[in-house]
Amino acid sequence: MSDTDDIAETLARSEAKSKWRKRVFWAAGAAAAVIVVVLFLSRSADDEALAYVTEPVTRGTLIVEVTATGTVEPTNLVEISSELSGTMAEVLVDFNDEVVEGTVLAKLDTTKLEAQVEVARASLAAAEARVQMAQASLSDARQKYEAARSLDQLGVTSHQSFVSLQSAFRRAEAELVSVQAERDLAEARLELDEAELDRACICSPIDGVVLDRAVDPGQIVASSLAAPILFTVAEDLRKMELQVDVDEADIGRIGLGNSAEFTVDAYDDRRFPAIISELRYAPETVDGVVTYKAILSIDNSDLLLRPGMTATADIVVARIEDALLVPNAALRFAPPETGTVSVQDERSGLLGMLIPSRTDAGSQLNNRSLWVLRDGAGLEVEILAGQTDGTFTQILEGDLSEGDRVITDLTDG
Repeated sequence: MSDTDDIAETLARSEAKSKWRKRVFWAAGAAAAVIVVVLFLSRSADDEALAYVTEPVTRGTLIVEVTATGTVEPTNLVEISSELSGTMAEVLVDFNDEVVEGTVLAKLDTTKLEAQVEVARASLAAAEARVQMAQASLSDARQKYEAARSLDQLGVTSHQSFVSLQSAFRRAEAELVSVQAERDLAEARLELDEAELDRACICSPIDGVVLDRAVDPGQIVASSLAAPILFTVAEDLRKMELQVDVDEADIGRIGLGNSAEFTVDAYDDRRFPAIISELRYAPETVDGVVTYKAILSIDNSDLLLRPGMTATADIVVARIEDALLVPNAALRFAPPETGTVSVQDERSGLLGMLIPSRTDAGSQLNNRSLWVLRDGAGLEVEILAGQTDGTFTQILEGDLSEGDRVITDLTDG
C-alpha cells in the first residue's frame, strides 16, 4: 500500500469519529431538554396543587400569664431548740399535735438546777440576815455616837472616847452597805438560777401545729456549740403561702395584688387560687439562672395543702377584654420567595435540589405584618401587635376585621 492510501484511510477514520461525537452531543442535549420540560411540568402541577391553610380573626378575652414553680410553706414556721444541755426527762407532744402559746412541749431533767435554786435561795436568806444584823449594829453605833457627841460638846467625856465611837459608827455604815451589796448579789444569782430552771421547760412560742419532733425521752441534748432543733411548729395551716421563683425576664411584668392559680401533684384536677402579697428584691442565682422570690397568699381552710408541696403557678399579668386576636401561627408564616412547591419535594429528591423552594416559616413572631387571604390570593397587611398568651396575639392596629382569614401555612391540595 502506498503512502497516499494510508493518508486517505486516516482521514476517513477521523471524519467518522467526528460524526459520532456530534450525534452523542445532540442526543444528550435532547435528553436534557426532556428533563427540563418534565421538571417544569412537575413544578407547575405542584404549584397548582398547593393551597393556603387559614384561620379566622376573632374577638375575645386575652389572658396573659407568667408561669413559675415553688413550694407551699406555712406563713410562720418556728424551729424550737434548747438553750441548756442535759437529759430529756419528758416529751409531751407528738407529730400533728395542735398547741397554743406557752404549751409545754418537753422538759429536761431539772434535779441539778433545782438544787442550784435552793442553794441560791439559802444564800439570799443568809444575806438578808446579815443585812438585818448590820442595820442593828448601825443603829446601836449611831446612838452611842450621838450620845458621845453631846457629852463631848459639854466637855464631860474625853475627846478620844468620842473619836472611837465616831469611827465605830462609820464602820457600821460601811458594813451595812457591804452586806446590802451581798444581798443584791444573792438575789441576782437566785434570779439567774430560776431562769435556768425555767429554760429547762421547752414551750411553744406560738399557736400552731407540731410538724416535726426530733427528740425522745432519755435523749441527751448538747447545746454547747449549736442549739439542736427539737421541734418545728407551724402557725395556723389554714393560712399558708406559696413561694415561687420568677425568672428575671418576667419579674418586671408582675406586681403586688396580681391574681394567680396553681396546681399541686396531689390534686391534678384542681386549681387553687392565690394572690401575690410580696415581691422580694434579693436575687437567687442557681447554675447561672437569676430568679426572684414571689410570695403568694393562700386560703387553706379545707387543709388540703401541706407544707413542702411542689406547686406550679400561673400568674395573671394582663387581662384584655374584647381584643382582636389572631393565632400566633399567622405571625410566623412567611410566603414563598421563588414560587411554591410541595413540602415533600422541597426537602428531598432531584426536584428539590434543582428548583428553588419557599423559605421556612421559622419560629419567631413577625409583629409588623401578616398575610390575609382575600379574593383567593394572599395579601400582606401591616399590623401593630400587642400582648400574646403564647397561642393568640392581640392586634392593636392594621387593616384586619373579625372574620378575616389569616394565612398560617401551605398544604398540598
